[in-house]
Amino acid sequence: MSVYNERDFHEDDFLFAHESGKKIIDKSYKATSYIKDVWSNFKKNKGAIIGFVIIIIIVLMAIIGPQMNEHTYKSIIHGHECLTPRIPFLEKLGIFDGSYHGQDYYAAKGASDYYYWFGADTQGRDIWTRVWLGTRVSLVIAFSAVVIDICFGMVYGLVSGFFGGIVDIVMQRIAEILNGIPTLVVVTLLGLVLPAGIVSIIFALMITGWIPMERIARAQVMKVKEQEYILASRTLGASRLSIIFQEILPNIFGQVIITSMLSIPSAIFLEAYLSFLGLGVPAPLASLGSLVSDGYKSMTTFPHILAIPVVIMSLLMLSFNLFADGLRDAFDPKQLNK
Repeated sequence: MSVYNERDFHEDDFLFAHESGKKIIDKSYKATSYIKDVWSNFKKNKGAIIGFVIIIIIVLMAIIGPQMNEHTYKSIIHGHECLTPRIPFLEKLGIFDGSYHGQDYYAAKGASDYYYWFGADTQGRDIWTRVWLGTRVSLVIAFSAVVIDICFGMVYGLVSGFFGGIVDIVMQRIAEILNGIPTLVVVTLLGLVLPAGIVSIIFALMITGWIPMERIARAQVMKVKEQEYILASRTLGASRLSIIFQEILPNIFGQVIITSMLSIPSAIFLEAYLSFLGLGVPAPLASLGSLVSDGYKSMTTFPHILAIPVVIMSLLMLSFNLFADGLRDAFDPKQLNK
């Protein structure tokens, strides 16, 4: 009390709000939907925005890139092997002018009238066309993985986590058995009965690729199903399917979307890995993995054949990781970095 006794207070030290002469108006804020809140949080993550823009650019190039010049993915021009990148306008600046170690390869091979924007491979095929066609194949595999995750993994996890008991035990033992089968073995065996390429890889994802999604969905369901609003729905007589798809699913959908986005880089890497081993799309079709495999053989002499597909694949995987990270922060604001 001695501290307060030493301080002198005057009548004008405090002023009632209604005597200040200022209008006091309570602020009212418009109610925002959940989607608007997610978008508002997503915009705060600059890395996610950059990743999303890069994804859009790569997807557009995968669609229109192969049609942007006169070369096709399988056209071979003898004498044009291993030509370095040559781009109009930029060649006047001394970059991407087709020279290598100070030598004009285009003039030396009589190809002065040709332009290979990403160069040509060891068989004289246009790398630009093949890279974007390979990106298209990788994207097909990636988005197939998302559909498989949602259609198989999410539903399997929802049913297993909701019913529990003996149903959960049996379903989890089945999932563990499938998860114990190496993907490489699955693709190899499928290659004996199915044509090699996209079909066998998609079937391999259907067998084992949905297991991580199933585990996430099951864990989320087991956390949510004991909440009060679930008990209220049961008390009001809601059916089990209604509770699963109308009450539980909307409350775990954010985590499902995040897991699906995170599965895309894994699917792209799986396709690249299998194609690198020769279990991917058959020649003359191209994928990013097969292009890396071809470029690896001439890495020391003509590094551009390897570098270009590696850069595209790295950008694609990094962009999806950044995008998924932004979605995670947007759907769960508690994880935003302060």
